[in-house]
Order: sequence, then C-alpha cells, then structure tokens
Amino acid sequence: MISQRPPEAPDRTVPGHWEGDLIATADERDWQVLVASTENDRSRELTLVRSLGRQVDALVGYISHPDAQLEPYVGTVPLVLVDCGMDSSNHAVIHIDTAAAIKAGMQHLIERGHRRIGMIDCECLSAPMVRRRTFLEVAGEHALPVDEGWVVMGEQSPAGGAAAFEALHAARPDLTAVVAFNDLVVIGALRAARRIGVQVPDDCALVGYDGLSVVDLVDPPLTTLHIDKRRLGKLAIHQVDQLLAGELPPPIVLTPSLNVRSTT
Repeated sequence: MISQRPPEAPDRTVPGHWEGDLIATADERDWQVLVASTENDRSRELTLVRSLGRQVDALVGYISHPDAQLEPYVGTVPLVLVDCGMDSSNHAVIHIDTAAAIKAGMQHLIERGHRRIGMIDCECLSAPMVRRRTFLEVAGEHALPVDEGWVVMGEQSPAGGAAAFEALHAARPDLTAVVAFNDLVVIGALRAARRIGVQVPDDCALVGYDGLSVVDLVDPPLTTLHIDKRRLGKLAIHQVDQLLAGELPPPIVLTPSLNVRSTT
C-alpha cells in the first residue's frame, strides 16, 4: 500500500516475503508504505481495501475479488493487482506464472527419474486451483500413476507442511518426490521426513516455491521455484508510477525460475 503522505494510524503486520522488496524500492522515492494482511481471510479483503484506500495514494496487493465487486471499495485509488489469477480492465496487473513454475518443477523431477510424485497444496486467495490443475495435467501427460489422492491440503506454515507430509507419506509410502505450496511448507515437510525416517533426497525429493532466503540455511539446501521478489517490487512501483500519471499499464507476467539444490 503506497503513500506519498504520512500514514494515519495504519493497520500493520510484519512484511511478508516480497513486501520488503517493494518497501525498499519505495524508499528510493521517499514513499511510505503501509503493510496490512487479511490473514488469508477473503471476507476481510474489501473492507481492508476501503480502509487503506482512505489513507494512501495507491494500493498494491493480492486481491481475489473481481472488478465489479472491487470498484465500490477501491473507488478512484490507483491499484496494482499482484497474482490475482484474473485479468482486469480497470487496474494494473502483475501475474505470477504459477502454471509455468509447476511445470518446470515437475519436469525437473521427471527428468531425475521420479514417477510417484505427490503435492502439498494450500488454500490461497491467488491463482486458485492453478497448482493442482497443472500438477495433474503434467502427471497425465507423462502417464504418471497420480490422481487427486496424491494431493494433500495443508496450512501455510512449517507445521502445516509437516502434518501434510506425514499424511501424504502414510497414504502413499512409495512416493519418491513432493512438490510443496511454498518454501515454509516444504521446510515443514523436510522436518517431518526426518522425524519419520525418510531420507531427503535419497528416499524422497522435495521442491518448494517462492525462493525465500531461509531455504539457503536449511540442511540440505532446498530446491525451489524462485520468484524474483526484488523485480516484483520494482515492477509494482513502476506500475504505481504509471497509474499516478494517469496511464493504465499493460499486464506484466513474472515467471519463477527453478533453483536446483541438493534436495532433488
């Protein structure tokens, strides 16, 4: 949430995995940034947009509501939608190509000889169902013995990843690889694997998503689908610039890249 004037009693949370890069870019322009979260509660989204829109000059965020529902709440405040899973005729959009990322992760595992691949997915406001659908499509294209039962839902946390990995392993003890919703989830999966005696990557390979710096500190280092968050922050600020100048920029697509480490 971008402000060129001092904030008034902002609703704050600790910045997440990409907001810090947006803040750093905004700082270069002497812009102030308010950070707020719905805690993945969609029912809070529109009222939060309205509240913050009264305090700032522009908004940037993960927003799942379509334009028709959003307009009464956002009003005339310039808005950049990040990874919203939909097109918008009224707002700037930065798409994260989740489908391409999942395909790259799956292709990497298949090239390493894996055929029994599971997935830990999570409920998320952005890109709904894209991960699961792409996972199953790639499995079908390669005739892998995978179906909906090979996808386990979990909470977006290390604890959620651990619980999901244990459930997936209990249901499919012969799986040799797991693709996870994000890096925090895959860290939990790694912990659970150790706890139940599954060797990573010898018994089961792991692939995360996001490219959080914390994965460099994990032993063994985690393979992940890396989102260039510094570039994402710069793109968002650039789009805000264009919106404030009265221009609607074209949608931008940001494709994560595969960062291979020792867990696959």
